[in-house]
Amino acid sequence: MTIEERRKERLDRGIKVRTDGIYAIMSLRELSYLTMPRLVLIVGLLILPLVMPSMYWQRVISIVCIYSLLALSFDFLAHFLGLVSLGGAFFIGTGGYIAAIMNTYFGMPPLLTIPIATVLGAGICTILLLPCLPLRGVYFAIVTLMYPLVLARIIEALNVLGGTDGIYGVASFANRWIEQYFVILMVLLFLFGMRRLVNLDIGLVFRAVKDNDQAVRASGMSITFYKAIAVFIASAMGCLGGACLVHIYMWSGISQFALDFSIIPIAATVIGGAGTLVGPVLGCFILVPINELLRAFGTFRILIYSLILVAFIVFRSEGIMVYGQRKYHQFERWVKI
Repeated sequence: MTIEERRKERLDRGIKVRTDGIYAIMSLRELSYLTMPRLVLIVGLLILPLVMPSMYWQRVISIVCIYSLLALSFDFLAHFLGLVSLGGAFFIGTGGYIAAIMNTYFGMPPLLTIPIATVLGAGICTILLLPCLPLRGVYFAIVTLMYPLVLARIIEALNVLGGTDGIYGVASFANRWIEQYFVILMVLLFLFGMRRLVNLDIGLVFRAVKDNDQAVRASGMSITFYKAIAVFIASAMGCLGGACLVHIYMWSGISQFALDFSIIPIAATVIGGAGTLVGPVLGCFILVPINELLRAFGTFRILIYSLILVAFIVFRSEGIMVYGQRKYHQFERWVKI
């Protein structure tokens, strides 16, 4: 058959003509086309601890997953609610201290402290942020940035919760495999759970609150209520990361309120692609290992790190994930005319 008897056709043409949500009417090829990126992500994360060259890099993977939870939290609030939160450190510190207290003072195992710290920490963060929910834009961002700074100074000044020394003797995970696969599974659970959530009816309300909150209020729905739900979900992801972090380090202290937990997730979201949810996770798996590799350069690593960030922002301002999705859907094949 000659080249003139064929033409190029995009792989997703048949899928887009019908629907990309009803899998029952798809062929095996079309189903494979849609599920392949998801399978690559899942399988890649699951085998990642097995291919790491040392225990140090296996531990780095656990830390990357914690930053990924924070990046998911930031992307969810910013893109779907219009709330730019700089409170990643606030969530990490709250969840971390609750888990440490439950473990050291009440003798609870990590199996209990992590879910309790996740739910209780999310409730505390939501209550403290409740008066700030009417704020938007830079005003909400500034307030959320103040919380971790204020809490760290209170702990330091009043010498409570271990003061500057922190809380020692926190129990670790049973073994490193449980630690790594637990945080990896939590990232996958929240990633696909959030993708599902934002496409439900409540996700449409979240988008409406961002786009036109007055129309939502005119419809008889409480904007504050839906914002509180979103903040609870976002803070739960951060508190979960904080609870896991203290059991990894076996220590909790005011360094968990450090601004790194607020800044790196934002940078990862910019690099990975805002609004994609999986993009911020990808950005964390790029930024955090680079940050570890550059530790050998001392303070000079800040310059290198900044240049890498600038390069990503200038040449791929849309984000790696958005660029990758566009290229993936542009694949073509030869078909008979």
